Amino acid sequence: MSKEPKGKLTIRTVAMPADTNPAGDIFGGWVLSQMDVAGSVAAVERVHGRVATVAIEAMSFIAPVKVGDVLCVYCEIERVGTTSITVRMEAWVRRRFEPDRVKVTEGRFIYVALGEDGKKARIPAA
Repeated sequence: MSKEPKGKLTIRTVAMPADTNPAGDIFGGWVLSQMDVAGSVAAVERVHGRVATVAIEAMSFIAPVKVGDVLCVYCEIERVGTTSITVRMEAWVRRRFEPDRVKVTEGRFIYVALGEDGKKARIPAA
């Protein structure tokens, strides 16, 4: 496994006790939500407009996220189509009092560009 994240750091947030499951780990759905937020930020920056999530093409949970971990989501644009954009993401954590980052999740999300009318819109050239 890579020791360094791939992509641009897009968001960082702290995992809080309210986001835990009965075992004390952070819910996978919370992590997925943070990745969706990060992916949409990356997509909006590239599209220069609104986007909506249309698919999660791949998602792998590698290690648990614990309360107090700083979750860092790194994004890179993998593909830009006529109206859709694919963002590959990695989520890493910095555990409390530990110097090394740990990769916890990776995924590929697809967004569609939206016009002012809320319908699919063409993505401008880079």
